[in-house]
Amino acid sequence: MSERMYLFAVGACILIALYLEINSMIYFLCLWLLFEAITNIRLTTLTQNLMGRPVAAGLTVFQSHQRFDFDSFRVWRITVAIMLGGSFILIHEQNIEVVWFIPWFMGFAILGAGVSGVCPVLLLIRWLGFK
Repeated sequence: MSERMYLFAVGACILIALYLEINSMIYFLCLWLLFEAITNIRLTTLTQNLMGRPVAAGLTVFQSHQRFDFDSFRVWRITVAIMLGGSFILIHEQNIEVVWFIPWFMGFAILGAGVSGVCPVLLLIRWLGFK
């Protein structure tokens, strides 16, 4: 499984959970992303190891100066989990309805990144200097 396919699956899961109003699915997805980011045991690398061959990420990348020895996909997973989980908690636990568009925007943006291969957040993270 490539990172591009993974982005598509994450975006689709977010949109399905929001449309069907399955709150536990959003919380589980946030916990899963945090687990992958903290332990660096990623679903994409596990499937590549099972297939016995590396699969390219499939995403647009530009070369930048590496300032931090921390993987950009791990930073992306942390960022998505915090933004998605934080906005979802604000909506459902604190009754702040102003941020309803953030989970929907993230779902469509991540799904679009999986389809197009261009993830602006990942490009920004790499521009900041993560490998």
